[in-house]
Amino acid sequence: MHLGTMVLAAAALALAADAPAVAQTVVESVQMPAWLDRGGELRPLAIGSEVKNGDTLRIGAAGRAYLKLGDGSTVKLGSGASLRYYSLSLRPQRHFRAALDVVAGAFRFTTAAVQRVGGDRDLNIRVGTITAGIRGTDVWGKSDAERDLVCLIEGHVELRHRGETTDLDQALAYAAAPKGAAALGVDRVDPDQLQRWARETEVLPGDGAVRRGGRWKLLLASLELETQALALYDRAREAGFAVKIRPRSGGAAGKWIYDVQIEQLASEQEALVLADRLYADTALQATARR
Repeated sequence: MHLGTMVLAAAALALAADAPAVAQTVVESVQMPAWLDRGGELRPLAIGSEVKNGDTLRIGAAGRAYLKLGDGSTVKLGSGASLRYYSLSLRPQRHFRAALDVVAGAFRFTTAAVQRVGGDRDLNIRVGTITAGIRGTDVWGKSDAERDLVCLIEGHVELRHRGETTDLDQALAYAAAPKGAAALGVDRVDPDQLQRWARETEVLPGDGAVRRGGRWKLLLASLELETQALALYDRAREAGFAVKIRPRSGGAAGKWIYDVQIEQLASEQEALVLADRLYADTALQATARR
């Protein structure tokens, strides 16, 4: 395990030793493909999935995901992102303590105004070689092959990099460290550039994401053989698409029919966009249904 990751994990564990496992962070929206890695076992990331201490989230090409943390704040992950999550908060809504390790890709942390006066929060986010102590309400960052970067959109963050501490307390200030750099470089981002950065982590209408409350679905197949349904289910899920099997009556001679489908899409257009992505990744065809 990476030394920085070990430190983050140890800190999170020390903050709430012997605390029972509680539901504190859940998946709010997914633009597939995306996976949750729990102890080396990969499963597709799905709406309502609980993210537990030690889990890793892996976002595929063209994928994105939104997480709702225990304190009500949101973490958005962009295409190709990989994030390790550490938290054992006993009462996350009142006192949320966590460490997030952004191994690769872009993220955004946001807190709505109504949440700023709630319980206290102790959150550190490591972005490559930079560790950000989150005091702010809107922070964007990214780690890629060239550099590690943290940008303050609103609020305040305390950054640690190679033993040095840097405070960002001015909106649109960012600190970047090219790979191997001994020190951070601090600058201000142009609003147009910030908008392009933010798009990397945003799920917008028409992106083909699944969301809570969506009433459309994407039907991959209706099959009378359970074995065929399970084979299709496994194939789609291995590719990072969170399909479900819904049995129903109506088959020949009283047999069950197994609908293999993706649910909770907001509109037909969203379903069609996801259908194109599913076909591009797996060669599986699907039909939008309500």
